[in-house]
Amino acid sequence: MFLIITLLLFQLVYGLPFKRHIDPGKIPQYVIDHSPVVYLYAEERYLPYSIEKYVTNFYSQDVDGNNITGQLTIHDLESLGARSNASFDDIYMTSLSDFDKDPEWVTGVNNIPDIATGLLEDAPATLIVVDKGNGWVDAFWFYFYSFNLGPFVMGTGPYGNHVGDWEHSLVRFYKGEPQVVWMSAHGGGTAYKFDAMEMHKPANTKRPVLFSARGTHANYATVGQHSHDIPFYMLSDFTDRGSLWDPALNYLAYTYDGSKVTFANGTEPGREERYGNWLSYLGHWGDKKLVPSDSRQKYSPFEWKYIDGPLGPLTKNLMRIGVCQRSKWWNFMGACQIRRTLKMGEGIEAEGGGCALAFDNIKPHFLSVILRFLTWRGWGCNAIDRLVG
Repeated sequence: MFLIITLLLFQLVYGLPFKRHIDPGKIPQYVIDHSPVVYLYAEERYLPYSIEKYVTNFYSQDVDGNNITGQLTIHDLESLGARSNASFDDIYMTSLSDFDKDPEWVTGVNNIPDIATGLLEDAPATLIVVDKGNGWVDAFWFYFYSFNLGPFVMGTGPYGNHVGDWEHSLVRFYKGEPQVVWMSAHGGGTAYKFDAMEMHKPANTKRPVLFSARGTHANYATVGQHSHDIPFYMLSDFTDRGSLWDPALNYLAYTYDGSKVTFANGTEPGREERYGNWLSYLGHWGDKKLVPSDSRQKYSPFEWKYIDGPLGPLTKNLMRIGVCQRSKWWNFMGACQIRRTLKMGEGIEAEGGGCALAFDNIKPHFLSVILRFLTWRGWGCNAIDRLVG
């Protein structure tokens, strides 16, 4: 794996002959054969949603609150895209109704995958395939939810809620063979060697299994409690084996070369053309951060209750060389670790042991207690996991 990634970097940095193998608008079958499946959280309140229906619940405004359009349709996003190209942050979708009351367009309450097949009929995923040249192909799967319920911190919250939520995963291929899986979580994410992932195996294909966290929809490779950004599990996501969603049964498909998006054939022929060039919209897919005077807004030292809606798929660094979208604030070196083993979740919902189980057989007992005190639910466990992961 290290050799393959090194060759890709050498190719791109030193300008070796660049040859694409995928025609614009063509999706290789191996991309579908190795596409991810997603377990939604069993008690998820904010389910996947149709972008076509979602946008009709908004009008558009600029950053100063001036109206640009009336009620939106999916076709309006192309014209807004020409305007948003100047600045990612100058356009917002603004709700026509109170999102804080959890209307159907926010919760997607009826969008539960079919228990037998995993089909979600009314919430197509979005597949964007990028040919990086010389046999390297990236398949980005985007998952849209109408609302992100932010995390609770030490029993208070939620904070960091936002209207609209784009999450995604990446499967990187070399000459048709899957090499790496990356999955988004809170502005960062985690990468694994493809063969390290749990696999869903229908019809003799190998498809990685992802787990969508409760409320935040951050993606993880295992079940349980997942600490992020703050030590000692003060800030956590939770995943389990709720409804199984198979995005490959209902998706929009496109290819992208860094400047041009080309319609491909997803699961419903002609739907991409009917939607138009909505991907060109680079503004926010939700309301602007609520002002402090709004009765729905609340402040905490960690984060405001409601923040800006997210930006769309083409802002997610799709032409990146490394598999990681970006580094978190604490990753000073900008390293992109590709894990060789699954990072197990913790807590009562976990299906495997975290690093603290390494202390179970340590004798005498008081030494085990000391080690648990120093590392359990803290950065020590994270350091151990990085050494062996």
